Amino acid sequence: MIVMRDLMLRLVLWLLLAPLLPGIINKVKAWVAGRRGPPVLQLYYDLAKLWRKGVVMSNLASPGFIIGPAVAWVALIGAALLMPLGPAGSVVSFRGDVLLLIYLLALARFCTAWAAMETGSAFEGMGAAREVSYAVLTEAAIIAAVLSLIVHTGSVSLSTMLAPSAGAGAALLVAGLFTVLLAENCRVPFDDPNTHLELTMIHEVMVLDHSGPPLAAILHGASIKLLLFSILLVQAVLPMGDLSPLAAAGALAVGVLLVTVGVGLVESLLARFAFRRVPLLLTTAFLLCVFALLVAWKGDAP
Repeated sequence: MIVMRDLMLRLVLWLLLAPLLPGIINKVKAWVAGRRGPPVLQLYYDLAKLWRKGVVMSNLASPGFIIGPAVAWVALIGAALLMPLGPAGSVVSFRGDVLLLIYLLALARFCTAWAAMETGSAFEGMGAAREVSYAVLTEAAIIAAVLSLIVHTGSVSLSTMLAPSAGAGAALLVAGLFTVLLAENCRVPFDDPNTHLELTMIHEVMVLDHSGPPLAAILHGASIKLLLFSILLVQAVLPMGDLSPLAAAGALAVGVLLVTVGVGLVESLLARFAFRRVPLLLTTAFLLCVFALLVAWKGDAP
């Protein structure tokens, strides 16, 4: 009974807090540009409006057009529930849960790309092709980062892996994971979530034909993914296990806020990279995570 209560509380926490992060990013971008910008709660208003609207479907689309965003949203929720939250730990924790986390993220990407191609649109197929091609490098970087934490802690459980700090390779891991966060969440310099040019879109072009509740599930799932990677980044480098519960909770909240503000500053100060430069930046992120793995391996060697 207690486990179910904790699970429901975490589910509500993820569902309610995730849309706050895109609002903070937009506020930071508006502040840097000297504008007022949209309210921090804008995504909440957009989601409420989309849930009340109907769904417009292409004549070529199969039920996968609706099933894809739903399965992707459920996969992201499942991945979020596996993530420990500082001193509270994880409700669903077992040996090898980090592997399930990686597979759930991959499943969410697959379902989003599948739903995009259901429309038979050349633009959405182009965006899906770009998404999965960049995923080859981002997933390699994620696996390298996870391996560095496994080598450092000797565990394949998220609760144990994220309790201590990343050690000597923390700076490398921060740089690599922050770059991966930008790529996985389709932020500048990899993608521009506010662009309206189909030829330069990646993620946004994949959802052009979605509307109503499926689009709401995609937008809400994207905010959950952003929060998940932010928490992963903060817990990978901060020694949560060495802090008191109150200090650890405060450090986690401040860390997520700093990561979110950092994303907003990056989007304000950098322009989107040309497509030919994106693989180089993703390769750099992969190498940073590999170097963090080597530091963890050599540092723990006798």
